[in-house]
Amino acid sequence: MEQVRHGCATTTHAIRAPIQRSQGTTAALSRELGINVKTVAKWRKRETVEDRKTGPTDPSSTVLSTGEEAMIVSFRRHTLLPLDDCLYVLQPTIPHPLTGEGSQITPPAPHPTRPAPRSVRPAGRSSDTQP
Repeated sequence: MEQVRHGCATTTHAIRAPIQRSQGTTAALSRELGINVKTVAKWRKRETVEDRKTGPTDPSSTVLSTGEEAMIVSFRRHTLLPLDDCLYVLQPTIPHPLTGEGSQITPPAPHPTRPAPRSVRPAGRSSDTQP
């Protein structure tokens, strides 16, 4: 089975294993393999050739409480609705707004250094004014 790697990856298992076994200098290996010296140093320190998992070790919602999250998951499993439809139905029951600027209840205050907008007047004289 072929290894799947992300777009920025410069090494595969086939390159990482020889890096870990090699006795040559880090600089020489990086020149030989055409990769960064830091990449060679990183894979020499690691005990395996597997990528590490990224992200939090214990992911949790920063917006919903555990009970609210359980209610939403249970609702979605029972109704089999798409996520957007679940959000539309359940949004009134969630006591606080969800993340994002679009969910603000009141618009942000105007910037203190911006001048107030001026009304636009047509150039020249108006036809209803007398000289």
